[in-house]
Amino acid sequence: MSKPQDRIKVLSAGIFSLILALGVARFAYTPLLPVMQHQAGLGVVEAGWLAAINYAGYLGGALIASLISDMVLKDRLYRIGMILAILSTAMMGLTTDFTVWALSRFVAGFSSAAGLLLGSGLIMNWLIRHDHRSELGIHFSGIGLGIACAAAAVSLMNHWLNWSQQWFALTALGCLLIVPALRWLPAPDRSMLTRTGQTMHDAPPSRLFLRLFTLAYFCAGIGYVVSATFIVAIIDHIPGLAGKGGLVFLVIGLAAAPSCIVWDFIARRSGKLNALIAASLLQIIGILLPVWTHGSAGAFIGALLFGGTVMGIVSLVLTMAGQYYPTRPAKMMGKMTLSYGAAQIIAPAITGSLASHFGGYSAGLYLAGVAMVACTLLLLMLKAVEKRERLDAIRT
Repeated sequence: MSKPQDRIKVLSAGIFSLILALGVARFAYTPLLPVMQHQAGLGVVEAGWLAAINYAGYLGGALIASLISDMVLKDRLYRIGMILAILSTAMMGLTTDFTVWALSRFVAGFSSAAGLLLGSGLIMNWLIRHDHRSELGIHFSGIGLGIACAAAAVSLMNHWLNWSQQWFALTALGCLLIVPALRWLPAPDRSMLTRTGQTMHDAPPSRLFLRLFTLAYFCAGIGYVVSATFIVAIIDHIPGLAGKGGLVFLVIGLAAAPSCIVWDFIARRSGKLNALIAASLLQIIGILLPVWTHGSAGAFIGALLFGGTVMGIVSLVLTMAGQYYPTRPAKMMGKMTLSYGAAQIIAPAITGSLASHFGGYSAGLYLAGVAMVACTLLLLMLKAVEKRERLDAIRT
């Protein structure tokens, strides 16, 4: 058994890696989007394509994570990903050339997969190997903290810095974050034994369960990406809420930060599938409240519900994936994220086109809401499949 401070350092390394790879390299684009549209001439359709390209890079990283099993190689790629997170952030401030921006967003997407999947897999393996509870809620709190940090930083910098200077300031922040992200994560162990000598065994789910689970996560990806990418622009276009989009994004991050830990506790008592169903239902309300109410109360309550559920869903799904494959947790995490990432390529481009056609983002939010309804129904089907498979196992 490792020392308590070792667990704290390993989980902290994961948190800092997620703040860097997702908060700085990836999600800072969301609060900076209106500034770039105003100061750098970024169009609505182009903004949607940059988001889609970002998720294409994320999908490429997820594909790599799903194909490799060697823990040492995963560790090396994770560390490369952290460096790419800083480089991609710096690239955004260098020019107004769309091609360079597109390359930056692709690289940032790849680095976010390194932090979210490879880093999570390495940490899950370390936790199981050292006989700790195999939950990733504390680790995934880094996503919410990253969103909150990005929103707060941009909100403060808007008063003094232009769009490109803000990207450079975020690059400097990334240079600070990378130190603990790399130093505090120990080199992986290739053995199949825990520290107490127990053998780690994989226990994969059935094909039917996996297919339904993957499709549900695809729908969750659509529900997540529209608000995560466009919420600042959406709020700023609602009459009476102009200029409050950054604050709403900050609320999402603050709600997301503790949510993964909270959903871990809920899942312990109700089961992971029940927790996922509850989170999905609440997220539907969170997504649609801004277009239903058109007021600040609806916008902020929606932000709390969305932020308080979206990362909880990611955390629960990837924790389940890691628990099915403790010897190679990033493998199923990567496969699940391929479906989540595919949704994140398709939905932003569609949302950008819908916004251009209808003159607003409401249609995109309704698309996200319908996707989450489908996700909920698929999770209910999963419960039935799980119950049937459990009964079949008892009979045999």
